[in-house]
Amino acid sequence: MKHEILYKPSYSLAVISLDRGEDITAEAGAMVSMSPTIQIETKMRGGLLGGLTRKFMGGESFFLNTFRAEEPGEVTLAPALPGDVVHLELNNEVLMVQSGSYMACSTDISIDTQWGGAKTFFSGEGLFLLRLEGKGDLFLSSYGAIHSKDLGKGEKYIVDTGHMVAFDQSVDYRVTRVGGLKSTLFSGEGLVVEMTGPGRVYIQTRSSDAFLSWLIPQLPRRR
Repeated sequence: MKHEILYKPSYSLAVISLDRGEDITAEAGAMVSMSPTIQIETKMRGGLLGGLTRKFMGGESFFLNTFRAEEPGEVTLAPALPGDVVHLELNNEVLMVQSGSYMACSTDISIDTQWGGAKTFFSGEGLFLLRLEGKGDLFLSSYGAIHSKDLGKGEKYIVDTGHMVAFDQSVDYRVTRVGGLKSTLFSGEGLVVEMTGPGRVYIQTRSSDAFLSWLIPQLPRRR
């Protein structure tokens, strides 16, 4: 499998070239175009329970699409929102991905949800995170550009909940307030995630929640 990511970071497009017999699994709706030699199969990965869990608790699509090359060809993928796409290569590793940032991966990578406890409930990121494990290619998307931060052992870093994309399983995290109660309510930041290394954290430079907070008051109201 070969890939190229074009038009970064605002309107990224992943161009994935598949040799005969190669395949890739993608989030429903991510496909932009494909060669006529590519066959598409839509199914619930992980069965009915897995599909229901991803849909209602992980915020992902009920179905996933698998693109398989009968002969060499390409498939292009893009996120729903204007933003970036990043390619990662997992080598029998685990990556925790926030709802909405998963786009596509090799079929050898397992996709599951993991209970995050009350800390993810209060962060607004949903009760479950996607847990991706295995070996192969992984494509994540974001709203805005993707910025990575490497944390040393015991090193702490604070990220706004609306800007989280993914992090290594080795990174510990907890949701906390930014400053005191007044800052939490009126600073525009609300709750943040305190990350503790070692490991890498992936952040998106824009927040869809912040955009909606700006957009909704601008919309014309019915009189």
